[in-house]
Amino acid sequence: MDNCKNKSIFLQSINGFTDHLHCLISLGKDQSISNVAKLIKGESSFWINQNKLTEIPFMWQGEYYAVSVSESQLNSVINYIKNQEVHHSKKSFADEVKEFEDKYKFVILKET
Repeated sequence: MDNCKNKSIFLQSINGFTDHLHCLISLGKDQSISNVAKLIKGESSFWINQNKLTEIPFMWQGEYYAVSVSESQLNSVINYIKNQEVHHSKKSFADEVKEFEDKYKFVILKET
């Protein structure tokens, strides 16, 4: 979190499961989603590898999803992020992605 503050990234909530991560971020006026995603992925990969948390070098995949959230939905999104373990005991990440692609027309973003 301190590293985010140093880079002017306001990270409101973060949690993940075995194969993915959710972040609720407020972007500053000079920030882009792609740059913030690169920073978070790069810095976290470095930290994971520096602390030898995996047997083989850790690397994020090149794709990610990003959506805007209405201020009226912030608490719902924060609770969703906090409850990833419970949520994914009922639904796999792959099933959730498919559902979001169908229901909300999510499109995978590629790093540039």
